[in-house]
Amino acid sequence: MKSKILALLGGALLTGTAMAGGYQVNLASQRQIGMGHTGTGLVTGTSSIFFNPGAMSHLRQNGVTIGASGIISKIAYRAPEPTTTTAETDNPLGTPIQVYAVYGITEKLKAGLGVYTPFGSTVRWGNEWSGRFGLDELQLQTIFYQPTLSYQITDKLGIGAGLVVATGSVNLQRVLPVQDPAGTEGSIELDGSANTGFGFNAGIYFQPTEKFSVGVSYRSRIDLQVEEGDVSFANIPSAAQANFPAGTKFDAELPLPSTLSVGIGYRPNERFTVAADVSRVQWEAYERLRFDFSQPVAGNRVSESARNYENVYIYRLGGEYMATEALALRAGAYFDNTPVQEGYLTPETPDADSRGFSAGLGYTISENFTVDASFLYINRAKRTDTAARSNGIPGTYKAVAYIPGIGLTYNF
Repeated sequence: MKSKILALLGGALLTGTAMAGGYQVNLASQRQIGMGHTGTGLVTGTSSIFFNPGAMSHLRQNGVTIGASGIISKIAYRAPEPTTTTAETDNPLGTPIQVYAVYGITEKLKAGLGVYTPFGSTVRWGNEWSGRFGLDELQLQTIFYQPTLSYQITDKLGIGAGLVVATGSVNLQRVLPVQDPAGTEGSIELDGSANTGFGFNAGIYFQPTEKFSVGVSYRSRIDLQVEEGDVSFANIPSAAQANFPAGTKFDAELPLPSTLSVGIGYRPNERFTVAADVSRVQWEAYERLRFDFSQPVAGNRVSESARNYENVYIYRLGGEYMATEALALRAGAYFDNTPVQEGYLTPETPDADSRGFSAGLGYTISENFTVDASFLYINRAKRTDTAARSNGIPGTYKAVAYIPGIGLTYNF
């Protein structure tokens, strides 16, 4: 029993079904979501802080943008044959945000600040599904703060870089395979805030002609560490309480992977813009999930499970058409490879290859004020996995998400 409980404890933490590869959230700008989340090779407005700091130097106006998306996601599960057990998550609405501000110090030097949420979500399976000993509910939140400088070396070339300051928190709940005298199953909750982590985002933007532009950006890896997070237990029978001591703390680490992106932009005429991006996400940083407990839990101070994520590519294509001087119409699509290898699937990240399809529009209300709206549909491939290497829950998983969003920009 102790070894079984320990394996369950090592099955999940610090990850979330964020409807992108692994536990990543790609929702950094309403305009760019509408264009398939392309933007590395474009001047995207204030959101160049995220997509390519080098392009920020080519902005002609100061500006402030505030935006948010609503993630409506569902994950369906079917247990391996011969059973016919099924389950579906009851996830709450996720609300990733983006806030950007850019100010021109001189004609060539721009300063900016971005606040955005590139990782995290909530998955809620409930305490009645067959995999409840693996996961009941998980909440992960990260917030990045990015002060940025960008310099226009020539009319055609810009460079930029920003310091990324990352914070985060996690709450995990699951059922334990023990019962109190009333027959109520035990439970465990892990709750903690991560120490501040640091990284950077840098980019180069080059526009050799009026019609063509290219960009390269690199967002570095950041390691978030939880120290002395709280571990609490409920409904533990007296005979088993020694295995679940009150006041236990835990330490854990989550690597947020680096991303290298290359993008191009092409404007065949004044009304039409086409963009394409390719990103390589260094998921190999996520090798294992390890807990260090301040007291023995189920007889052990350490719990470790393999993850062994693979590096993957994301391919994006999008376009924008100016129907009028005020109205912009957008559409895009992308393909996101899963970093999760066979045998490593878990119920908190039942990941599979994803296809995203987006549409959006922008409307310039006045010389200074613009509204952008987007809608993104994500369809993950159905995936069956033994979960033999991850201490996960074997079975077949299928996930979809519907993500509307809106953003407001004020230029001055």
